[in-house]
Amino acid sequence: MTLLTVDHLVVAARTLAEGADWCEAALGVRPAAGGRHVFMGTHNLVMPVSSPRFPRSYLEIIAIDPGLPAPPRARWFDLDDAALQRQLRDGPALVHWVARCDDLDAARAALRAGGLDPGPVTEAERMTPTGLLRWRIALRADGVRPAAGAAPALIAWSGPHPTDDMASSGIMLESLAIGAAAAPVLALAPQAECSLAPAAPALSAVLATARGRVTLSSPPA
Repeated sequence: MTLLTVDHLVVAARTLAEGADWCEAALGVRPAAGGRHVFMGTHNLVMPVSSPRFPRSYLEIIAIDPGLPAPPRARWFDLDDAALQRQLRDGPALVHWVARCDDLDAARAALRAGGLDPGPVTEAERMTPTGLLRWRIALRADGVRPAAGAAPALIAWSGPHPTDDMASSGIMLESLAIGAAAAPVLALAPQAECSLAPAAPALSAVLATARGRVTLSSPPA
């Protein structure tokens, strides 16, 4: 049974305004408002990138929300990491991906057995323009991305999926390559959409847009 499937790509930005401008310049589409993650002190923009190979997938642009208090723990996706924030001065960047699970606990145990620590499971929610979304997600307490973002965060949605209410963007995810450090991930998805990259970067995604194919790559670790 396939345990993992690509749920969404995570692009980090210093601000959502920078993220929106980057998305329009790079992909030709302005992303929609997502919502606020009060428990993490972040907010996001979203747009679907679903394709026959990657159904119900989307791209998330995320940034620290200056209107929210700092959380009592490290923010997810290394957003509190000074080195990553310096890299984001050059513009938003693909930093992580999130995998949807048939069985989150089993997937988490399998990754740990393969030497990758996805962290404990946390209950989460955010209010969107169309209603409340709830999910369970495995997150490390230190906020560090396993394998520099090549190994996914694990998610299980409770109820609606974000793409259910998203208007088509005209952009489709074609491929996702992960670094060798995340090789155990492939064993969890025998029909996996992702492949193993022979060298850096840790994460690379190819999107089909009206302007042609666009490759997003994670910054150096």
